[in-house]
Amino acid sequence: MNIEHVRNSLSGHTPDPVVVDEHSKASVAVVLREGPRSAEVLLIERALHPHDPWSGHMAFPGGRMEPEDDSTRTTAARETFEEVGVELSGAEYLGHLDELVGNRRTTPRLVVSAHAFYLPEHQEFNLDPAEVQQAFWFPLEGLHEEHRQIEHSVPEMPDVRFPGILVGQPDRHVVWGLTFRFLDRMLDVLERPFVKPWGNVAQFREHAGRETSN
Repeated sequence: MNIEHVRNSLSGHTPDPVVVDEHSKASVAVVLREGPRSAEVLLIERALHPHDPWSGHMAFPGGRMEPEDDSTRTTAARETFEEVGVELSGAEYLGHLDELVGNRRTTPRLVVSAHAFYLPEHQEFNLDPAEVQQAFWFPLEGLHEEHRQIEHSVPEMPDVRFPGILVGQPDRHVVWGLTFRFLDRMLDVLERPFVKPWGNVAQFREHAGRETSN
């Protein structure tokens, strides 16, 4: 799964639009670079805030669309620079990956777009500590390692087990919720889908829209 494979896969991809009445928009950036094993994706660990329901969660850089943004692609690039200091103006735009509805319990009219970018040159991170406590690159090939594919639970829904992926060094971070759903979708587009060990797929799809993650 090198950048050429990602580029070719996304070149013919068009996401299915999400239709939600009177919706607001947000966007995330799926930033990729070439790595020694495979293409690598940029992940962030959100800053810790006692009143933030997404405090400490793993995510892509992103946020809500502002009035000055002319598109959700612009939003994704702006938020990436504000949160981690990575400038995407010189990056290659790979395409619009997907649109998903946000948390159905708290933001049922928020439509989140994911846009993919290839960063050919190394850039140092410059984290906004109010938003991000850590950022790192993770190989796409590593997402398929069996020991990383886990069931994840959250205090708000202790009876539900969500699919999750362990990432980072050491493997202490869990990607789940909306970020997992975007990764799941991207791997489908790349024709390298997860071989899901999470039990009933229909049940997973049902729970996927109920998570409390970002």
